[in-house]
Amino acid sequence: MQPVFGRLITAMVTPFDEKLAVDYGKAAYLATRLVETGSDGVVVCGTTGESPTLTREEKVNLFRTVAEAIGGKATVIAGTGSYSTRDSIELSQAAEKAGVDGLLLVVPYYNKPPQEALYRHFRAVASATSLPVMLYNVPGRTGTNLAPDTVARLAELPNVRALKEAAGNMDQVSELRRLVPEEFGIYSGDDSLTLPMLALGAVGVVSVASHLVGRRLREMIDSFVAGKTEEATRIHLELFPLFRALFLTSNPIPVKRMLQLVGEDMGGLRPPLIEASPAETDRLRTILQDLGLVG
Repeated sequence: MQPVFGRLITAMVTPFDEKLAVDYGKAAYLATRLVETGSDGVVVCGTTGESPTLTREEKVNLFRTVAEAIGGKATVIAGTGSYSTRDSIELSQAAEKAGVDGLLLVVPYYNKPPQEALYRHFRAVASATSLPVMLYNVPGRTGTNLAPDTVARLAELPNVRALKEAAGNMDQVSELRRLVPEEFGIYSGDDSLTLPMLALGAVGVVSVASHLVGRRLREMIDSFVAGKTEEATRIHLELFPLFRALFLTSNPIPVKRMLQLVGEDMGGLRPPLIEASPAETDRLRTILQDLGLVG
């Protein structure tokens, strides 16, 4: 059974020009290139896309731009979750009008709602749209863990179809797989945990590394699904240094620098993020050289 959002999804960076304005032409180009190199879909305006620094107008324009660029060829998932239920509903409805295929709803950050409040928040947003929803649990950024029991309750809602799980807890992944229906998709939110999570019943990954090695990640996932676990492990170990390097400092600082190094410059970063340091850049370049991605 093919997962509703596909198996390899890229959490896409947001390209900026030299004045740090959104470069919509490059966004369309990047989305197209990601699909050509193995991605089944892209997340637009997630954390990797520097969503906290984007205006509502920029987000909606990005949703529309990417949907027009790859609509019908791949899944376009709009990052519309925030710490405000009302704002999440309004942006989700705007994203639906812009032509996206699904929504990524992060656990509300900073205000740390209890589990019942999380359930009500996600139920309210999901009920306000007809689009399929992927929940996003990343307690390291939000300060709150979305408990497996709460995910199981939410999975009963008709359009809550998947979870991006980035808590880094394999026991929690096992408990999730045990509690949710078979057709509910669990996605790794960390490239380095994709293969371990596939072994526990996950269906794919929302990836950062796929900006650089999409075809190899595609091979790893397809190998595992085909039962070629030794080949999948070999690819995982080959790419593991890259997976780690992408979080050498705060995401998306490393991936934007690496894209520059391989000749796919997507611009700088909006404050409060800063560019990779010279020492970090040297380390990132070495990883790319070892993988044969730069000379």
